[in-house]
Amino acid sequence: MTESGPDTWTYDSGEMNIIFHYAAGPMLSERLSGLDAQGLQVSVCPESDDSRFAELLPDCDVIWHLLAPIDAATIEAAPKLRLIQKIGVGVNTIDLDAAQRRGISVCNMPGTNSRAVAEMTLFLILGALRCGSQLDAAVRAGRGWDLPSVIQDRCGEVRGRTIGLVGYGAVPRLLAPILVAMGARVLYSSRRPQLDAVGVRCPFDALLAESDVVSLHLPLTSETRCLIDASVIDRMRRGAIIINTARGALIDESALLEALRTGRIRAAGLDVFATEPISPDSPLLAFDNVVVSPHVAWLTSETMERSVTVAAENCRRLDVGEPLLHRVV
Repeated sequence: MTESGPDTWTYDSGEMNIIFHYAAGPMLSERLSGLDAQGLQVSVCPESDDSRFAELLPDCDVIWHLLAPIDAATIEAAPKLRLIQKIGVGVNTIDLDAAQRRGISVCNMPGTNSRAVAEMTLFLILGALRCGSQLDAAVRAGRGWDLPSVIQDRCGEVRGRTIGLVGYGAVPRLLAPILVAMGARVLYSSRRPQLDAVGVRCPFDALLAESDVVSLHLPLTSETRCLIDASVIDRMRRGAIIINTARGALIDESALLEALRTGRIRAAGLDVFATEPISPDSPLLAFDNVVVSPHVAWLTSETMERSVTVAAENCRRLDVGEPLLHRVV
């Protein structure tokens, strides 16, 4: 590596070929192109373009990975691959065993998208409480000033409500003070007490029984898959709201559907789904009290800037043999 200033560097070993496996808008494309000067040759490949991805794999040194799964076959098709860099936190979409067998490092970047996810979680809470989907549809259909009177009973405020955060990582740590400032009572469940936590730690069952809103902030593991099933929903306060900006498979969607049909659950705010992309024919989308977004809670220009900075730094470290940041494998 050759230094050329306090914040710039180039590679003695030549260019490092990187696949950015996601679509990139104009500003991000310009940012990625600018990395050429540092020896990083970044090829943007939308997740939908399987043929281009296949063409790029044989010569790539690094994949900057977002959502499309990286399985053993993908890894096998990339003989030069040295690093899979997750843009985000969850690595459940990467075959970690296959990467380890090949000696390929896997890293994530905790914290880079936490602010964005916290804000989107708040957006979904407000959307569910204030009947956002119904109001938007009514205005677009010319019925916005002729709403059914039942809407008066459905719309509510954050203030005075109990909001339960399942898990207390970086996102709840940012979200909890905002909710408290808005007048909510915040509960959280976690395996251990959290230093300087905002809110009251309580057992999971107590959180379910007391919360008007239950928001999920857990990784997807064998223990957490379908955590929110019919038995858990039965232990929730009737008319509660479920929010999920973590992983879709945390919720048993068939149980959620039944709870929405019966009114056991008042509303849901979902950024993630068990199968993605969710089918337009999914019965979940037929409910006007379900506020949805397409797994983009993390997506802001600020998140992308922070992420590119960390990813580029890990490429530098990979080149010079320094320990990688946030290494998972």
